[in-house]
Amino acid sequence: MHIDARTLGGMSLECDLCIIGAGPAGISLAREWAGSPSRVALLESVGLAYDRQVQALASGISLGGIKPSIEVNRRQFGGNANVWCIDLAPGEKGLRHAMFDEVDFQHRPWVAHSGWPFSRETLMPYYLRAQEVCGGSLCDYSPRRWEQADARALTLESAGLESAMFHFTPFEIFTNRHRQQVMQASNITVYTHATATELLTDASGRRVEQVRLGSPGGQPWQMRARTVVLAAGGYENARLLLLSSGPDGVALGNAHRLVGRYYHDHLQGRSGYLIPAHGRVLEQLGLYDLRRRRGAYVMGYLKLSAQLQAQERMGNINCFLFPRPPARQDRAIEAFNALRRYQLLHHRAQEAQPAPALKQGLRQLWHLACGLDYVLRIAARAATGRQSTAYGIGHGGWSQLKRPGELFTRVELWHSMEQTPRPENRIALGERLDALGRPQLQVHWHWPEEDVTQTLRAQSLFARGLENAGLGHVERFFEPDGSPHLERPTGSHHLMGTTRMHADARQGVVDPQCRVYGTDNLYVAGSSVFPSGGYANPTLTLVALALRLADHLKEQHRGHQFS
Repeated sequence: MHIDARTLGGMSLECDLCIIGAGPAGISLAREWAGSPSRVALLESVGLAYDRQVQALASGISLGGIKPSIEVNRRQFGGNANVWCIDLAPGEKGLRHAMFDEVDFQHRPWVAHSGWPFSRETLMPYYLRAQEVCGGSLCDYSPRRWEQADARALTLESAGLESAMFHFTPFEIFTNRHRQQVMQASNITVYTHATATELLTDASGRRVEQVRLGSPGGQPWQMRARTVVLAAGGYENARLLLLSSGPDGVALGNAHRLVGRYYHDHLQGRSGYLIPAHGRVLEQLGLYDLRRRRGAYVMGYLKLSAQLQAQERMGNINCFLFPRPPARQDRAIEAFNALRRYQLLHHRAQEAQPAPALKQGLRQLWHLACGLDYVLRIAARAATGRQSTAYGIGHGGWSQLKRPGELFTRVELWHSMEQTPRPENRIALGERLDALGRPQLQVHWHWPEEDVTQTLRAQSLFARGLENAGLGHVERFFEPDGSPHLERPTGSHHLMGTTRMHADARQGVVDPQCRVYGTDNLYVAGSSVFPSGGYANPTLTLVALALRLADHLKEQHRGHQFS
């Protein structure tokens, strides 16, 4: 059932399980209750379509290099699934999946505040289920199954480098397919235009009894629930806790002032270009292209072995291999693609990026003019589906072109980097108010010097391994101050750590079952509970955790309803 909550002003409703947020975590949790005797309410801040006015509720101030919250915290059914933009096939968009490495769950003395309260083995049964929920086929992320005659893994083990795979599935799994399933379930009610503004507890402060809700221009209303799960994303989960307090006046879960802290994201950027030793090198890299194999979309990448990470005392990082034309042509096509993302060339103006500064815009136009011959040729081929305007994280298929070694003269080394979870990186409540009268977010973010040093060292290890394998030589790429290059704006929409999980209440906001410390019936789902994040996209892991939470709640209340 679907109800537009703007018609509920002043009402008070009841349910057994209230899930706040209809992104991949909330949807995956709700699906587990379809057909059960329990009454489930799934609350989403906006509706089924993008709404600029409601999206403005995610606005805030960024004090550092991370993207403003309005760009990375999508308010719409399906959450950030609505902005996934990887091209799988004509007219088919998708997202990237990977399991976290075993080392990501371990405490690493050289990575501050690392370590999960359980191993990857504990989560493995849920990873298998999450693969299916996300629309994937085989849950196999090693390269052997996906190799073909023209797509073999590079032999780099002697350099401490390993190959692994990403999987890709259609984004409509969450925005359409699962949406229909939960809306058709007789025991699940989806409330859109329902923004949670506060959690109200009983006299003891241990049980959340009521969720206050509203929408811009509408009257507030209430949802009474037996169990409440926050699944509103890395920013909003923490903000809602900070906006809610018990009788003692302390924000829920914040007895040790950890709510909102330990924020981390995945940084991205290039470390250089591999100049192939000969034209056949590109033909050896087919495994590292996004292609359809055995009924699944997969793409290989390189990573540091756990042994090398320990030996060098560094965080986790991977390396993508993307073919590139000569520098002049590459700058021109990058400028063309950048201008397409601005209002001038964007076909959906309400979602376009702000126009660039004059100096930046003029520089892009100059690069475009210098390589206009190449841009026109590639744009024409792209219009007929024969070639992409740029191969990278969002576009594959280059290895199936004729003679790729003649089309591309270098290989970009692109990385997704682990960020150390640090308490000073946090989200907090600001002074300005949003349309519902709530304090807007402040995002405090910086990249500590030790992370910079570790990243530079890790990137040099990738370069050395490729060179020692005889694939060519690497021309390194740095920021003007010598630091690693970061894609701007910084961040990957992977909002992690703000309600971190820990076995010790003094070091975490939620326990290993994702229950908020100090409460009996309040839980958190999503990447905000991740103690650390490795380099992998969080979706598969957060879905696995949502399924684990569903099993825990069912076991806790086995044999009877929540009520």
